[in-house]
Amino acid sequence: MNTVVSTIVIAGSLLLMLASLIVAIRNRPMGMVLLVGFALLEVAVLVQLGFVIAAVAGGEGPAEKVTLWGYLAGEVVIPPAGVFLALAERSRWGSAILVVAGFAIAVMTGRLLQIWQGVA
Repeated sequence: MNTVVSTIVIAGSLLLMLASLIVAIRNRPMGMVLLVGFALLEVAVLVQLGFVIAAVAGGEGPAEKVTLWGYLAGEVVIPPAGVFLALAERSRWGSAILVVAGFAIAVMTGRLLQIWQGVA
């Protein structure tokens, strides 16, 4: 697993979480900046998925692969689902959904690093 890409995913998701929190506190719906940001976050998550697939195909990775694939599948689904729900709820709560989505991606990526290194 590429730690540079993982660091980019974590930093980007925390930055988007903070931006979404500011938008929610200002009582505004999600705007184009957050939409584009979460689209870029999804691209970064897919790049991370590609690195993991390549590494596992090369024989690397943890012994327990089911948990790894579960976290990766969940991580791929969260940004589009969060944006869909935020677009459906055009109030401050739509932005609050994106706060949770950004935090979840950061935590799941950190957990993926732990699983990959065999720490947990």
